[in-house]
Amino acid sequence: MIFDKIENYKRYTNLDEKIRTAFDFIVNNDLSQMELGKHTIDGDEIFALLQEYETKNQDEGKLEKHFNYIDLQYIVKGTEFIGIAPFTNQTLLEENEKEDYAFYDGESSLIKIEEKQFFLFFPEDLHMPCIRIGNSAKVRKVVVKIKA
Repeated sequence: MIFDKIENYKRYTNLDEKIRTAFDFIVNNDLSQMELGKHTIDGDEIFALLQEYETKNQDEGKLEKHFNYIDLQYIVKGTEFIGIAPFTNQTLLEENEKEDYAFYDGESSLIKIEEKQFFLFFPEDLHMPCIRIGNSAKVRKVVVKIKA
């Protein structure tokens, strides 16, 4: 996993052409004005999910991982905690390979993510997004799904 500010995105564009394309989508679009929902970038290879939601209590969250996609999670507006953990011996709660997710129970470390910051989660990285800091608050986020 990678955690950084969007101003440093060029450090990571040489990792993969698809990752470069995902970052280009973020930096070349006004995500604060774009319509919520799914935005196709390159078919099923790269697409963006622009969402707004209220953050939740940590006990409502679940650690998740993906099988086939890398998540590039970028905060457009707001602040939240994201729980992170290496994939080791966590207890499997639910698995759906067709929908590309698995949920786990286990401990995580909370990292505060703010506007103009991103996480890049690879399939082996467990993450628990959308966790509130203090009171629940509205967050606008884009998750760019990149076929691994």
